[in-house]
Amino acid sequence: MIRMQAMRKVYGSVAAVDGVDFDLDAGEIHALLGENGAGKSTLTKMLSGVVQPSSGTILLDGSPVHFGNPAEAMAAGIAMVYQENSLVPTMTVAQNLFLGEERAFNRLRPLYIAAQQFLQSLNFNVDPWAQVSTLGVAQRQMVEIARAVRKNARVIIFDEPTASLTPEEKHHFFGLVRRLKANRVSIVFISHALEEALDLSDRITVLRDGRLVATGPTATFDRARIVSAMVGREAPLVEATQGLRNPRPPGRRVLSVQNLSMGNIVRNTSFSLYEGQVTGIFGLIGSGRTEMAKIVTGVFKRNTFHGGEVLLDDRPVRYRVPRAAVRDGIVYVTEDRKAEGFFDDMPVSENIGIGYLAAGFGRSRIVRRSDLARIAREWTQKLDVASTSGDARVIELSGGNQQKVVIAKSLVQRPRVVFLDEPTRGVDVGAIAEIHRMIRDLSAAGTTVVVISSYLPEILAISDRILVCRKGRIVEEFPADAADEKTIMYAAVH
Repeated sequence: MIRMQAMRKVYGSVAAVDGVDFDLDAGEIHALLGENGAGKSTLTKMLSGVVQPSSGTILLDGSPVHFGNPAEAMAAGIAMVYQENSLVPTMTVAQNLFLGEERAFNRLRPLYIAAQQFLQSLNFNVDPWAQVSTLGVAQRQMVEIARAVRKNARVIIFDEPTASLTPEEKHHFFGLVRRLKANRVSIVFISHALEEALDLSDRITVLRDGRLVATGPTATFDRARIVSAMVGREAPLVEATQGLRNPRPPGRRVLSVQNLSMGNIVRNTSFSLYEGQVTGIFGLIGSGRTEMAKIVTGVFKRNTFHGGEVLLDDRPVRYRVPRAAVRDGIVYVTEDRKAEGFFDDMPVSENIGIGYLAAGFGRSRIVRRSDLARIAREWTQKLDVASTSGDARVIELSGGNQQKVVIAKSLVQRPRVVFLDEPTRGVDVGAIAEIHRMIRDLSAAGTTVVVISSYLPEILAISDRILVCRKGRIVEEFPADAADEKTIMYAAVH
């Protein structure tokens, strides 16, 4: 159905995609894999009309085509579900689903009923009347997927579709993809979850540094071959994601949360955090885990009356804005990097520099730009942030490198307590290993680290202790060496 020949896209003097051939058959699930910055998203954006190729040819049913914008690609039956969602935040879910199809006069009730029925048919638990800006990352991803499926496209490109979904939601999504395949819809599946690609796809193509390095039927691949093709090295270099040293015992209690409450989302929950320990928090979407972290760090406000208490070093604190928490050494690294994590049109160095200034290190003296540039350079080297130029805008980086910038912007503030919300969402296997090593280094240096994640293997791999959140409360606590996926999932559901 689709054949892309000698595709090339150049930014400045750097080729993001360099002479790649890619084809897609009718009713095929074709997994496109590679590290962050390998060119996966750029290649598929050229197919969907978002990015114009520097050179190359695209054939649709054997005929050359050129898409000047996504609307032209959509008219030809090619839809893309983006890693960073493209919904209109001030519109409702139903309005986003029907965007571009409005009549001159619309009856809203039938539209919302149709949207609700369609979402239910996909097993997506999303309120069609809800404004998109009020939804969490996972629910926005569901709306993105639903919008593409609703268009009855012949080709659907999924860019990291499962990064924010729970295991149950992933199960429903995989069933949906297989139903689409049975209806002869062609799927391009981009994912950093290699097991998902091996389980779901018919064919696999691996890119590295903008070039095609391996392609073939899925049956000819295993995890080790994929990783070796992706990074150009043997698989053992990424085994740091699959096991942790013996859990560290708790140090001094740094932070204590008692009876924390915020409306019906967080309800009388209590937990403590200890120096030099990694605490993993697991819970299903809507369990209140992110909201707990945001209340503690001053992003959200707890109830004025009977809202509970937060103690830092046994001293009551109540942060009304994040700046006050940052000054006390408590930072929150957001799960939604695009909306909340960085200034996308600013260079990498300025984003990291803003994090340094926000911590208040320069209140009593002038901070020179050269100092900020040096600090930013140190952190980009520490976290191995790769960009297409010396100081590219953050929006030009791959998803994994954007995540590293968000983390660097927070760690430059020298926190005592750091909340990492989905720190490896949309990040490749090599970068996951780097982020996990960074988390371990932080805890070894005495920093109190909290990792909120929907990915159970990650929680088990890096946590010293595990808290399970359900319906706005911490309901269970496990030592990491006494827990397994089944036990944790049971606590999260029942």
